[in-house]
Amino acid sequence: MNLAAVLVTGLFAGGVSCAAVQGGLLTGLITRQRAATPEPVAPPRRGKNRQAAVVAERRNWRTQLGDDLAPVGGFLAGKLVSHTLLGALLGALGSVVELSVGLRTWLQIGAGLLIIVFGLAQLGVPGFRGIVVEPPVSWMKIVRSRARSQAALAPALLGFATVLIPCGVTLSVEALALASGSALSGAATMAVFVLGTGPLFAILGYAARKAATAWKGRLAVVTGLVVLAMGLYTLNGGLELAGSPLAASKIVRSVGSADTPADTATVSEVEGQQTVVITARSGSYSPDNVQVRSGVPTTLVVRSENAQGCVRSFVIRDEQKILPVRGDTRIDLGVLQPGRLDYACGMGMYTGVITIV
Repeated sequence: MNLAAVLVTGLFAGGVSCAAVQGGLLTGLITRQRAATPEPVAPPRRGKNRQAAVVAERRNWRTQLGDDLAPVGGFLAGKLVSHTLLGALLGALGSVVELSVGLRTWLQIGAGLLIIVFGLAQLGVPGFRGIVVEPPVSWMKIVRSRARSQAALAPALLGFATVLIPCGVTLSVEALALASGSALSGAATMAVFVLGTGPLFAILGYAARKAATAWKGRLAVVTGLVVLAMGLYTLNGGLELAGSPLAASKIVRSVGSADTPADTATVSEVEGQQTVVITARSGSYSPDNVQVRSGVPTTLVVRSENAQGCVRSFVIRDEQKILPVRGDTRIDLGVLQPGRLDYACGMGMYTGVITIV
C-alpha cells in the first residue's frame, strides 16, 4: 500500500472533492455558532488604559487564533477517528468480503440523497430546517466552563458523522482500504487520507470563523448551494453506475443531438481478433465513444497513463477492474452483438461507451 500516493490524493483530489461537500456543512455550522455568540464590546481606550489594551491584544492573538481554529480542529479530529475506525473495519473485512458494484452504486445514491437533504436544510427550505448536526444538550455540561471546547464539540460530532456522507474520492480510498486485507493497513490508509485533506479544511474553517459575523446569512446560503450541488453530483454518479435513464448523460443524450462521433482509430483487427484501446488518465477516459465490429472476438485494453483517483476503478458489465497507475489492463469482452456497451469509473463521474455495429 503506497501511503504517499494516498496522502497526495487527500491533499489534492480528496481535499477539493470532500471540501465541496463536507466543508460546506462545516462552514454552515461555524456560521450558526458565530451568529449565536454575541461579539464582545471593547471598552473605550484612553491614555494608559489604551496602551494596556493594545499590549493585551498583542499577547492574546495566539489565544484568539486558537479560538478561531478550535471548530475546524474538532471537526478534523472527529473525522480522523471515524475514518480510521472505518478503515480498520474495512481492512479486516477485506480478506473475506468485497463490495459489489451494485452495493457501491446504492451506497453512492444514498450518500447523494443524504447530502442533498443537508443542503436543503442549510438553505432553510421548509420541511428541512430542523435537520442540523448538534450535540445533545447533556453533552454540553462536560465542557460548560470552556468556550473553546463548546465551539469544537459540535464540529467534532459533525466530523465523526461525515463517515456517512463520503465524497467520491473518499469512497475510492475506502475501496483501497477494503482491498488491503489488513485492519492496520486499512486504518493507516484512511487516516493518511484524512490528514491529507486537513490543510484545505483548516483554511475553510478559519475563513468561515472570521467571515461568519460579516456575512451572516449569506455564507449559509452560499455553502448550502455548494452542498446541494455536490449532492446532486454524487447522486448522478450513482445513477450513471446504475444505468438509470435519469442520469445526466442519458438525459443529455435523449434531448440533445447525437452522441460524439464514434472513434475507430484505436481499434485494430488481426487474424479475426479485434482489439480496442481506451486510455485512462486522471479525470477522463479517451476516446469516450469508440466504434467496434460486432460478431468478432474482442479484447479491451485499458491503458493507464498516470491514472489517479476514481478512474482507476474501471466498471464495465457490472464488474470492476482496479487499474494500475501506469500500464495495460486487458479485458476479454467475447463476441459482441450490435448495440452499445457502457463503462464508467467506480463513482460514475467519468463515463464512456463502446458502440457496436
